[in-house]
Amino acid sequence: MSMSNGKVLLIENEEEEEIVHEFSFERIIGQSPLLRHTVALARKVTASDTTVLLLGETGTGKELFARAIHAHGSRAGYPFMAINCSALSKNILESELFGHKAGAFTGAIKDKRGLIEAAAGGSLFLDEIGEMHLELQAKLLRVLETRQFFKVGSTVPSEANIRIISATNRHLETDVGEGKFREDLFYRLNVFTIEIPSLRARKKDIPLLTEYFINHFCRKLGKHIEGMSREFIELLERQHWKGNIRELRNVIERALILTEGCELTADSLPLEFQAEATDWYPNTAFDLASIEKLHIQRVLKYTKGNKVEAARLLNIGLTTVYRKMEEYGLL
Repeated sequence: MSMSNGKVLLIENEEEEEIVHEFSFERIIGQSPLLRHTVALARKVTASDTTVLLLGETGTGKELFARAIHAHGSRAGYPFMAINCSALSKNILESELFGHKAGAFTGAIKDKRGLIEAAAGGSLFLDEIGEMHLELQAKLLRVLETRQFFKVGSTVPSEANIRIISATNRHLETDVGEGKFREDLFYRLNVFTIEIPSLRARKKDIPLLTEYFINHFCRKLGKHIEGMSREFIELLERQHWKGNIRELRNVIERALILTEGCELTADSLPLEFQAEATDWYPNTAFDLASIEKLHIQRVLKYTKGNKVEAARLLNIGLTTVYRKMEEYGLL
């Protein structure tokens, strides 16, 4: 699927797309003035080796920006390593970042390279940096100030030849004032700040993003979609999109699973999307339970019975999936 206006080109061959656009700014889809300004800002910082702080809500594409900055900079020929600071406990995160020596703690049976060492010459992306423990913040500050670090259990410093790119959806200045984040580290990270816009701030990009995801999932599902109804697009543009582009991606994937025709219509969108378009529920011959049962059946068919994947697509807990399946006699 491609756009004839020359602004966006979605490559037909998925493998070719991954090779050409894997780490490039071209993967950042959209033509809204706000997004173009953000991309232009990110391009400017690629010429330097300075620390970058990416701000933005969950699902706005902060890691995609980080990868593009790395790919267009002087460190492009070296590794790009990424870690989510909110996903790991303090001790595990410390070991993952700095590495450890054998015998440093129970279970450390051999030396382990950390991400700082693994990213030597390249970039280290610290996602959700605002969730990092204060003690680890002090150790990260040392890396930025001295370009050295200590592996867990070692007294010998190691060199840290990396560029730090960090990201957060928190207000770090507020956290600094409340003592939750080190002020000295904040100023070290905040050398060049880029705020990634939310999807609701760039709603003109929704049709382009939707076309991209349709193209992607049509290849994956082996489906052929000729277009979208105007109502379908209008409903997408009315949403608040708390989960931003990630949420839009999931909605389009579900819509393609549900649709049986060649056009995406409002009927393939979640019921709450359709309900928000009017102040009342129209009378229907199909009760809610029947619609829910049919939806769950289709998703389970798509996942080939994989209930964990079905729970992800339905955006509900695995326990809820089992309960609904038992309720509707689907077990």
